[in-house]
Amino acid sequence: MRHLFLRRLSTPAATASPPPRILTQQLRYAARTLQGFCFLHLFWEHFYSVGATSGASMLPTINIEGDFIVISKLYSRGRGVGVGDLVSYVHPVDGPGVHVCKRVIGMPGDFVVVDPMGAIGTPGDMVQVPEGHCWTTGDNLPYSKDSRYYGAVPLALVRGKVIARMWPDPRWFENAVQTVER
Repeated sequence: MRHLFLRRLSTPAATASPPPRILTQQLRYAARTLQGFCFLHLFWEHFYSVGATSGASMLPTINIEGDFIVISKLYSRGRGVGVGDLVSYVHPVDGPGVHVCKRVIGMPGDFVVVDPMGAIGTPGDMVQVPEGHCWTTGDNLPYSKDSRYYGAVPLALVRGKVIARMWPDPRWFENAVQTVER
């Protein structure tokens, strides 16, 4: 009996690696985890993302702080965006790390009033939005740095269309601009 006990301790099976079945389960789990991360990355980059907001430029549509908005990336680069839509884009002056949310006021070829309040220029000055650009402003004009300051925004900078507020007061954003018949 003592002899069998000593033989069991000295055999290489006591120090061997886990059975192949456990190893394949671990590899399968790692592969599924990697697939999940890849799916989430693709979903986040090309379909929908969520972002926090801060600033008074979009009052009363979006609160000063604490709102989380849903951005549809299906509208990236301005595809399907129209006048009246809320868009998220890379700030054209501050660089790639700064994203803003503003309302589209003019699309390529439209004429827009630069500053209806006259705080920046002469009231009533108009410009035509160039091809491949859009004109954006905040809903709260006195507290918004927008196209009135840095000009038309290239559509290539548009990350997506803001379609909803998730938190704290969930609601869908709809385009309230309606076509007027003459």
